[in-house]
Amino acid sequence: MPKLLAVLSVEFSLEGNDNLKAKRRVANSLKQKVRNKFNVAIAELGSEDCLTRLNLSVVAIANSEQYLRAKLDKCCLMLEAICPEPMTSSEVEIYACD
Repeated sequence: MPKLLAVLSVEFSLEGNDNLKAKRRVANSLKQKVRNKFNVAIAELGSEDCLTRLNLSVVAIANSEQYLRAKLDKCCLMLEAICPEPMTSSEVEIYACD
């Protein structure tokens, strides 16, 4: 049975943000809500030094590509709905693990 790893990468534009504390508040809130609802790993990657951009990566593992896509699509929709800031991009990548 194949093992699949899926990665959802999303980027938010934090226009008007001028301090790290406000960015962390948004990031931590989003991460906690996603972890609680979908039981996935989520972390901020690549935008730690920029106050006006937030990049989050969500990772899930399963046996079914269809299941992973559905789970991460729902996750993406939830992130877009609950975040007060606009989502500028999202992408799902699926990798086979042996």
